[in-house]
Amino acid sequence: MESGGAREWLAEGLRLLAEQGAPAVTLERVCERMGMSKGAFYHHFGSVPKFRTRLLAHFEAEYTTAVIDAVEGAADLPARERLDLLVAEALRDTTPDLEIAVRAWAKQDPEAAAVQERVDATRVAYVRDLCERAGHADPDRTATLVYLVLIGGAHLAPPLPHEDKRALCALVLGRADATAAAPERSPAP
Repeated sequence: MESGGAREWLAEGLRLLAEQGAPAVTLERVCERMGMSKGAFYHHFGSVPKFRTRLLAHFEAEYTTAVIDAVEGAADLPARERLDLLVAEALRDTTPDLEIAVRAWAKQDPEAAAVQERVDATRVAYVRDLCERAGHADPDRTATLVYLVLIGGAHLAPPLPHEDKRALCALVLGRADATAAAPERSPAP
């Protein structure tokens, strides 16, 4: 868990990343936006590479771990209702620009790529687990489709509005629900 002061720097770093991309996340720009000195930056992070490492960890914590924790906090809900909650949580605070910026950074930087790969794997695995618990016949593909809607919709020009992403996820999950509820048919002779 980050200290209050470090969290503010990291939150500003993510805003800068979302607005201008990874190359813009420099010592000078972050300090300028924070209205703080380089000394204050070094007090919290020690170096720009350490800041970038913690920025990636902060992204993962805020936009993956915290979302999963919020859904798991509703453990009394059935898995299918938690899938709806997960979609709502995933769309609540994210901006398409941040997801796009992190993915672009991952194309240029091995550390960012490793974090992005872990984030994607964690997110898809969690959706898959909920799909399996909800009784979906093909939890792997259902989870992949839901994730593709949530992430891929940001890459359209213009980005798919959150309400459209929510509706598409409901369509995918509704079809998976119907498949799970349908009785198995024996093959035709």
